[in-house]
Amino acid sequence: MSLPNVSSPPNFIRNMILEDLKKNKNDGRVHTRFPPEPNGYLHIGHAKSICINFGLAREFDGLCNLRFDDTNPSKEDVEYVESIKDSVRWLGFDWDDRLYYASDYFDQLYDYAIQLIKKGKAFVCDLSPEEIREFRGTLTEPGRNSPYRDRSVEENLDLFQRMRAGEFKEGSRVLRAKIDMGSGNLNMRDPVIYRILKVSHHRTGDKWCIYPMYDFAHGLSDSLEGITHSICTLEFEDHRPLYDWFLDQLGVFHPQQIEFARLNLTYTVMSKRKLLKLVQEGHVHGWDDPRMPTLVGLRRRGYTPEAIRVFCERIGVAKRDSVVDLALLEHCLREDLNLRAPRVMAVLRPLKVVIENYAEDLVEELEAVNNPEDAAMGTRKVPFSRVLYIERDDFMENPPKKFFRLAPGREVRLRYGYYIKCVDLIKDETSGEPVELRCTYDPATRGGWSPDGRKVKATLHWVSAAHALNAEVRLYDRLFTKPDPSEEKDVDFQSLLNPNSVEVLKRCKIEPSVAAAAPGSRFQFERQGYFCVDPDSSNDILVFNRTVQLRDTWAKIMQAEKK
Repeated sequence: MSLPNVSSPPNFIRNMILEDLKKNKNDGRVHTRFPPEPNGYLHIGHAKSICINFGLAREFDGLCNLRFDDTNPSKEDVEYVESIKDSVRWLGFDWDDRLYYASDYFDQLYDYAIQLIKKGKAFVCDLSPEEIREFRGTLTEPGRNSPYRDRSVEENLDLFQRMRAGEFKEGSRVLRAKIDMGSGNLNMRDPVIYRILKVSHHRTGDKWCIYPMYDFAHGLSDSLEGITHSICTLEFEDHRPLYDWFLDQLGVFHPQQIEFARLNLTYTVMSKRKLLKLVQEGHVHGWDDPRMPTLVGLRRRGYTPEAIRVFCERIGVAKRDSVVDLALLEHCLREDLNLRAPRVMAVLRPLKVVIENYAEDLVEELEAVNNPEDAAMGTRKVPFSRVLYIERDDFMENPPKKFFRLAPGREVRLRYGYYIKCVDLIKDETSGEPVELRCTYDPATRGGWSPDGRKVKATLHWVSAAHALNAEVRLYDRLFTKPDPSEEKDVDFQSLLNPNSVEVLKRCKIEPSVAAAAPGSRFQFERQGYFCVDPDSSNDILVFNRTVQLRDTWAKIMQAEKK
């Protein structure tokens, strides 16, 4: 058979699929799946798995299913289901008509459990959860058989059917596989297959009061859907013998489980349990807080799906766990936004400037470039008037030697505008801080260039005071103070939260061209960074989230390594 033209960088999973195709394994089919649990929102780590599963299916002209592992109704919610579907689509992938749930197979999974009991490969155990852990043994000591392990097939069938009928209390009985309590792999020491959970399910209601465990449901769901390559993260490597055991004992179609290293990112936690704790305890403002590594949080902050997909491709697919620098993700984002984000001028900490020799009733429309990387984005008109705002940090009364911006008696260029010179300074009587600058301008320097060839060393951004829009700007930083908060020994990860992870600026001014910008619109604020319009915006005030700063930390890291 002819192989597809694969242009993406090689990795061991791709190589395995290519070998399977050469051998015409699975009749040349490639069928993957993305199987999230609907007990939280997807995060950047899930994006890697989504890109791998959907991406490989797309490359090899195959199929990828979206299947919810909804086997624990006590922690699941329809809210999570809908959010996961939305995030997968936002990332650029679709499952077409292949949306499935483990709950679709509850009847069949129950029948499979009955088959194992009849084969003498499963038994009902009355040990408590604590006793099961005690009997399980350790990595260096074998486990002990449950005293209920040798129940007859008839007794096990009767007890399991009564478990389904709701006769027994939660935690009083479980169904366990009968494998080997002396196995060196703890997952093979008679693992639990079914437990009693008297909780209503978001899809099946109260039909069931027993629910299958993940290890049992997952592989059999793969089999029922005809999955060829079951791609999992590395923590499931030790579970693969159990995955294979269930399929072999039942004699059903046998997918191949393949494990890869999960994504670990600096200054981030990926545990859904820890992320849920941050939300529930109010450390962040919900799952879509722009400081969160969730896809809804990254989306609200202004990340693009294109940048995330490029990031996932660049970090590659490996067999060993490692930690990726957050700076690389930000670098991918800058590369993408640099090409697509229109430029605007915004002043975050305004300082008033009055141009004394500019007519009070004069307003000029200056032409500004929307994006120097893309001429097709054209230009816009920016109003210029006698009273402006500049950035507070762009002025110093007594500047040090290497400060080239505005100071008393100094001349600078205004972006797209004129040369201005500071001739006077008005201070607050109490604090002594500058509140207004008095300047003059040179009319001959329109467009920012001097006909007599004199040079200035700084170009400042600005907005016209009479035309500026009011804006609130939220400056986001790392959520944690340590690069690897999950690995800090004997330290509560919450104690490592960055108290300065967000700064809210209420008095910002921005040029009027963004007045009609919809939530989610992205811009580069010149000299400031990339920003995104937040859903909290109203007709009275625009709210912007800083997506990422202009300074490229990753580029500096790469330059340093080359040296």
